[in-house]
Amino acid sequence: MTLENLKGFDALPQTLPAYCFESFRRHNKPDALAFKNGAGWNYINGEAAIGRVKRIAFGLAALGVKAGDRIAIISENRPEWSFVDLAILSLRAVNVPIYTTQAVEQVRFILENSGARMLFISGKKLWKHAESAIQSVEQIEKIIFFDADEREEGDSRAITLSDVETAGDAHRKIDSEIVERSLSEILSDDLATIIYTSGTTGEPKGVMLTHENFVSNVVAVSKGLPIRPTDRSLAVLPLSHIFERTVFYVLCANGVSIHYCAAFDQIASHLAEVKPTIMTAVPRLFEQVYHKIVKKGKSAGGLKTKLFDWALDVGQDYWSAKDNHQRVSPALAAKQALANRLVFSKWRAGVGGALRFFVSGGAPLSKKLSYAFWAAGIPILQGYGMTEACVACANRPEDSKVGSIGTPFEGIEMKIAEKDGEVLIRGKNVMRGYYNNAEATAAAIDTDGFYHTGDVGYVDTDGHFFITDRLKDLFKLSNGKYVAPLQVESLLKQSPLVSQAVVVGSGRKQVGALVVPDWDALKDEMKAAGESVEGSREELCENPLFIKRVQNDAVALTRELSDYERVKRVYLLPREFSIDKGEMTPTLKIKRNVIDEKYGEAIDEICGS
Repeated sequence: MTLENLKGFDALPQTLPAYCFESFRRHNKPDALAFKNGAGWNYINGEAAIGRVKRIAFGLAALGVKAGDRIAIISENRPEWSFVDLAILSLRAVNVPIYTTQAVEQVRFILENSGARMLFISGKKLWKHAESAIQSVEQIEKIIFFDADEREEGDSRAITLSDVETAGDAHRKIDSEIVERSLSEILSDDLATIIYTSGTTGEPKGVMLTHENFVSNVVAVSKGLPIRPTDRSLAVLPLSHIFERTVFYVLCANGVSIHYCAAFDQIASHLAEVKPTIMTAVPRLFEQVYHKIVKKGKSAGGLKTKLFDWALDVGQDYWSAKDNHQRVSPALAAKQALANRLVFSKWRAGVGGALRFFVSGGAPLSKKLSYAFWAAGIPILQGYGMTEACVACANRPEDSKVGSIGTPFEGIEMKIAEKDGEVLIRGKNVMRGYYNNAEATAAAIDTDGFYHTGDVGYVDTDGHFFITDRLKDLFKLSNGKYVAPLQVESLLKQSPLVSQAVVVGSGRKQVGALVVPDWDALKDEMKAAGESVEGSREELCENPLFIKRVQNDAVALTRELSDYERVKRVYLLPREFSIDKGEMTPTLKIKRNVIDEKYGEAIDEICGS
């Protein structure tokens, strides 16, 4: 694949503002950016986007922002997030994104550790969440609210984005060239952002990424994936996350129309309205969609349910054969065509009907679920990256292996360490290092320039990489056997009765699982079996019949594993693991040390002490 969409540049830009501005000008699409406001969608063309960015940049310059200053953002996905980001970068300043779900203490740590001078925040909802942290950080000079009617009146530092832009208009009259001068002075190795890792253990670490880190990734991904200026995308993952942020720059550079989704509960309606052609997501989203589809198909009853089950089986057989390079018989091909027409066409309509492919990252995606979506004509391309190395590799539409994370993008080198099977990455995409943490940097990047990911995996003869688990997540049973929990959890999540699952057993006799059921699905099934579903969730968690039903699925789904890896017993929990309870990171990764401590007695019960 060539850089078809990037060929219009006289020379490939070396900084993020240059890439985005030139792309906005070159395409000048009426729907370069779009957001939902009330009942309808609002569209921003390329020139208008550049105008907003520069107004904000002039305003920040008027407030004294200069090269190297750190400016934080905490907000849901919306155009203002991207405008402010590019404005900060235009002044050679540094963007410090903060998750909206970040724990209050971590918000304080990030603001203090980064030395942020100013903070952009969307509105009062997030202000109330993080107020105590923000108030305790004395170096914050301005707190800038996106919405004028959402400004906090009780803090003298509080102003609005409109105030910033008004100040920018006045400053432009005094020095009309300040932004252009700054843009011309940006160097490729200038620091662009400090993104704090989610912190599954200990305090978050500030990852320093330069313009070159991002721009090299823009070029590499543009070469590797068939992205078109005619594409439409829906941004559902938080822009504070490295995955969606990098994707934004890639899509922007390629002239893709980007539609912002501010909350997960808006995804279904936005898919129907936007009809995206490409989109990034995480396995959790696909799992939820899949289980909803399965539930609806199973509840139809009679011939419809039989047809649904038949289509699922056909899809699994068809794509399993395709994925393993086996011959697809004419009979199976005919069955797949019929299943596609009668069942899978409705799946495609449910995600807008226009998707060419999804890109999934952040966690493993089970083969069963992947085959189901591929059978439905909704390809999911598993990719791989991390804050420290942006987007490193992915499957391609023409070269995809279900279960793998694909092959590295051009210019990125990946290998497996001989000592422990760790995945190593080297390239221009790899971070400068951890902010104010030379010791951690030295531990993460070796003398040959390879970043040590902490993930364990292997590479096959075709150059496709596979991730089996995290080094720090591997645990040892009392018999000395090591267990990779992610692999087992991905199997458990295939059950429509399982919403969340954490595999446990470190230092114990056997493997078990803490399971949060899909309570609606579980109750429906037990009711259909003639069992009572009365009682609170806490009471149902102790009901032997409910436990046995979920446990049967766990045993069946892990039967093909080695005996010591199989889940023998499960422990049901009434509520989902959450960020607020300290059980998950803002990127929805399980904090296993917290789980082990909080649920120690339950783990002893199902795994043996």
